[in-house]
Amino acid sequence: MNLHQLRFVREVVRQNFNLTAAAKALFTSQPGVSKAIIELEDELGVEIFRRHGKRIRSLTEPGKRILVSIERLLEEAETLKRVGNDYANQDQGSFVIATTHTQARYALPKVLSEFTKRFPKVRVSLLQGNPSQIAQMLLEDRADLAIATEGLANTPGVLALPSHQWQHAVVVPSGHPLLNHESITLELLTKYPLITYAKAFSGRSKIDAAFAQRNLTPDIILEAIDADVIKTYVENGMGVGIVAGVALDPERDRQLKSISVGHIFGTNVTHIGIKQGAYLRSFIFTFIELFSPTLTRKIVEQAMSSESSDYQI
Repeated sequence: MNLHQLRFVREVVRQNFNLTAAAKALFTSQPGVSKAIIELEDELGVEIFRRHGKRIRSLTEPGKRILVSIERLLEEAETLKRVGNDYANQDQGSFVIATTHTQARYALPKVLSEFTKRFPKVRVSLLQGNPSQIAQMLLEDRADLAIATEGLANTPGVLALPSHQWQHAVVVPSGHPLLNHESITLELLTKYPLITYAKAFSGRSKIDAAFAQRNLTPDIILEAIDADVIKTYVENGMGVGIVAGVALDPERDRQLKSISVGHIFGTNVTHIGIKQGAYLRSFIFTFIELFSPTLTRKIVEQAMSSESSDYQI
């Protein structure tokens, strides 16, 4: 039994039982993958996969249990490598953050600027996507950390650490009628065409829930994943924007006025996601504390040792 065989089994499952795709992902040959899996099954004395002819269809019952052990063994093997690398290169290496556009554009620049001053030999990469894509990047070890508002706290295998709270804001051009009201209501917003985030992004679920609870139907004429896009169309007079309050930039948004609407859409929480069981290098703990000063290394390590996937601080 060797790690190559274990990786082959895991990748076949990840590739929906397609041997050709698994071999391509692992930069090897299909016959080599097939032979290694058969040898592992012979050694274990059970079939891991159900087959129809030469095609693999699914996992057997013992195969499902074996896969759980394989995932754990491969994670431990990766941890051993990371521990060695960490102590050999404590202030250098690669650091991959999976996040949304809003976080990359507004929350991370100052943090990363300070981080790179402290760790000039660390090469940082930002992978952007929607929350479900971000969580998947983390689970597949394509990212060291994930940062998002939606999704992470509900993803099995991901430890979600609460970082920042924020509220939505309405953005309109100067002179807009909404600026004449002392308080914005949901009923008032239904009178205007709205421009806001796509379904999976930046607290959109809170917006939809607020209207639904009052049996109101908002006129959402445009959805986007990017707050800058939303604000651009607001500037062009297309409608009223609803964006994350953290996405307001005094320099960029000089033609816009903002109105806080946390009282109708509630408070959102940005989470830092860590794969459960992952090994974090020392500089990652530093980054986490720079991003959220309350998340000290001691608190993060305590959370990682907890069984809960949504740690409360």
